[in-house]
Amino acid sequence: QVWCRGCLHSGLTLCRPFDFPVRSTIEHLLPLFLQLLKDEFPDVRLNIISKLEQVNQVIGIELLSQSLLPAIVELAEDKQWRVRLAIIDYIPLLASQLGVAFFDEKLGNLCMSWLRDAVFSIRDAATGNLRKLTEVFGVEWAKQTIIPKVLAMANNPNYLYRMTTIFAITTMSPAVTPQVIKDHILPTVQSLVADPIPNIRFNVAKSLETLAPLLRASADTAPLVESDVRPALTKLNEDSDNDVRFFAHRALIT
Repeated sequence: QVWCRGCLHSGLTLCRPFDFPVRSTIEHLLPLFLQLLKDEFPDVRLNIISKLEQVNQVIGIELLSQSLLPAIVELAEDKQWRVRLAIIDYIPLLASQLGVAFFDEKLGNLCMSWLRDAVFSIRDAATGNLRKLTEVFGVEWAKQTIIPKVLAMANNPNYLYRMTTIFAITTMSPAVTPQVIKDHILPTVQSLVADPIPNIRFNVAKSLETLAPLLRASADTAPLVESDVRPALTKLNEDSDNDVRFFAHRALIT
């Protein structure tokens, strides 16, 4: 039965947008896609997710938001982490089609929730997703909408949340301006230099290594490398933990 549903999926996705009129697609194919998105077997759900872009081309944005989006949101909390991961990979494309206002209302909180997922691969993909969304919607959007929420996690008692903050802002940094790094990202990284968890401290060192060349790219922020970044790395280079010292030293000589 699973094999048959897989064949059905393959047959459906071989249909190009011009093979079926939009009305026929809506009446006959869309219900099948929605049904298969809820299939009990994760491989079937994954196969359908991998072809959602083709479905979007046929049904249009209005029907996407009305019919397909609720199913996608439901899958974003799927018990199988591979299904959640596939949905994350699809989000930037979906965002570009939905537009910023609709995205913020329907999917913004969902994207933030992935940063707190129990599975590392999901949290890691979620940080990359934020960078891609910044590239889609722009730096100003990220500064107003996403970055404050990410930075707030730096104060969480759970060290995994603080770790995710470091990963997220380091990943996002190349997609924002040096001024945003100066005003928002660097102060948070500096605040974690003395974190009690060694894994966070050595990731702070790795983050500072990434931020330094980005700050040097602007005459306005370049002085921060010597006034802020280097002193923080020097302190980490004297840390009691071997790994922290290793990454701090590597950053200092880079």
